[in-house]
Amino acid sequence: MAVRYKLYKSNRKNSPMNGMVYARAAVQNTVTLNELANRIQQNCTAKKSDVKAVLDELVEVMTTELQNGNRVKLDGFGSFKINIASSPATSFNTFNVAKNIKGLRVIFQPEVHTSKATGRQKTFLSGCAVKELDPYLVEKNDGEGEETGGEG
Repeated sequence: MAVRYKLYKSNRKNSPMNGMVYARAAVQNTVTLNELANRIQQNCTAKKSDVKAVLDELVEVMTTELQNGNRVKLDGFGSFKINIASSPATSFNTFNVAKNIKGLRVIFQPEVHTSKATGRQKTFLSGCAVKELDPYLVEKNDGEGEETGGEG
């Protein structure tokens, strides 16, 4: 298995990267909580309904903890925290939540393992490979679309 990628050409007009080609991960599928519970059931003695109940409760408890301003660390998995996107104010007195807070997002930091052989390695990336997505349409320099892609 490998993470698939597509090639894209930057079209940012005022960027030094304009016209450069880069890779972007291409999501192949979405796996649901129910499907994960099925897979976990196949790998252990817990029933799917038990696994699903625990995972559902994990989501609820994590939501509460994150919204209380806590970091949630799942050993062997990683940490979650809420981050605030904010625009600047000219002073402490002029900062206004409605005006300056632009949004919230959840930040995930995968657990990192350190060894002399591999250095710092994130849990989910250990042994990960990349491969170009099956043929897809890429915009070329001359503006015409051309098929390109990997071996499949």
